Amino acid sequence: MNYTPPLRAADKRAFITGAAGGLGSATARMLARHGARVFLTDVDAAATARLADEINSERGAPVAWSAAQDVRDETVWKQVLEQAAQTMGGLSVLVNNAGVGSLGSIENITLKEWQRVMSINLDSVMMGCKYALPYLRNAQPASIINISSLAAFKVDPDYTAYNTSKAAVAMLSKSVALDCARQKIDVRCNSVHPAFIRTGIVAPFFEALGEEEATRKLVRGIPLKRLGEPDDVAYAVLYLASDESRYVTAAELVIDGGARAI
Repeated sequence: MNYTPPLRAADKRAFITGAAGGLGSATARMLARHGARVFLTDVDAAATARLADEINSERGAPVAWSAAQDVRDETVWKQVLEQAAQTMGGLSVLVNNAGVGSLGSIENITLKEWQRVMSINLDSVMMGCKYALPYLRNAQPASIINISSLAAFKVDPDYTAYNTSKAAVAMLSKSVALDCARQKIDVRCNSVHPAFIRTGIVAPFFEALGEEEATRKLVRGIPLKRLGEPDDVAYAVLYLASDESRYVTAAELVIDGGARAI
């Protein structure tokens, strides 16, 4: 007798920022593969549209849509969320994935760079949560998943703005989670904290050092001694998006090969 496992995100309607990147695209494919409809945004409109087309081709039905979005723009946030809700018939999952890296110690970083990182990594998450909540409230049980980083806990003085922004995302997620609980609405909010994942963000290390040396340096603080893959994070998002995690909120889900423990 053949057994077909249930689709873990059946009937979920997910909005994903930064969808053209490695983690965003893996998350979009994963949620769609498990029965969700997905609305994808990114500053790279062409790449996001291609991804939506690929997902629709893979699924054999229109389950993915896309739009251009600069996550720093408050007006655009309101517009694309409304567009997504109208297109998908509501919104039950928000994945705040868009983000940027940054290098600079406290004395070397400029105010302009600090503000750029905060606007993309933190302000956008705040606006996403704020303006998605009315839609999520109407689609309970619902879930907000904010992609942070292991850098929220493991500090490097050369990543001042990045560390700070990702730590703030973790605390913002808890604040949103407790506010929803206080309102007695079934909207959960959690943060996800990956270590180094094999995406475009580590590509410069490989280009500069070669694969063997770059891998050695990147995994030296990771007990499992390997980089994570995009699907390692996508599976975590799938769990938090699904009703499997109905009792999980204000949590920090760490995907790091054991790095936080040492």
